[in-house]
Amino acid sequence: MSGFVSFVSAGPGDPEMLTLKGAARLRDADVVLYDDLASGAILDLARAGANLVAVGKRAGRPSARQQHVNRLLVDYAATGVRVVRLKSGDAGIFGRLEEEIEALRAAGIGYEIIPGVTSACVAAAQAGIPLTRRLTSRRVQFVTGADVTGGLPADLNWAALADPEATTVVYMGRRTFPALAAQLIAHGLSPDTQAVLAEQLGHADQQLVRTTIAELAAQLADAPAATTAAIIMFGALAPDHR
Repeated sequence: MSGFVSFVSAGPGDPEMLTLKGAARLRDADVVLYDDLASGAILDLARAGANLVAVGKRAGRPSARQQHVNRLLVDYAATGVRVVRLKSGDAGIFGRLEEEIEALRAAGIGYEIIPGVTSACVAAAQAGIPLTRRLTSRRVQFVTGADVTGGLPADLNWAALADPEATTVVYMGRRTFPALAAQLIAHGLSPDTQAVLAEQLGHADQQLVRTTIAELAAQLADAPAATTAAIIMFGALAPDHR
């Protein structure tokens, strides 16, 4: 008899930002397959005796292959247990959720998706600003700053990304932002456009840097390689009133 898989969105890693439904699934799970960014204190919510399996991916570090993660999900669920796939942020945003769903569907295994707080919302909240602004930022767009090779994607919509009346959030873009910023400026976005770099959101060592796209690009071009999680926001951001 097949088990069941709950895709639980962990948010930024702060247990207080996990949904009640997600916490309940963690308490009931027999097996938890967790991302690197969804580890730490949030795993303390899992019941005693649950099998905790690390399957996270981090740039520049040895990581589980996606096919291996898919296989683990199917194999564990096929034994009839309750499986939680704990994914960082919101499971549906740059989390390779579709590939894992397809593996379960092919195996005839049931699943549910429990949404969570994505890093864009957390970064804006921690910076004390909204993601949208009446009259000046009517659109929010999320984009990945890295393709499967780790480089800047070649098929980005530069007209949309260089729109000064949009708020843009770049996931996984720390290493590629200097190249991204150069293209944005070349496509008409002012070098003085406001930007926020947010690292280690929801953790004790969280850092927020507020600057411009040109200054941030220069900082990151000279910065050493980092393995910390980071996102970047830029556009018509609200003033910092703190």
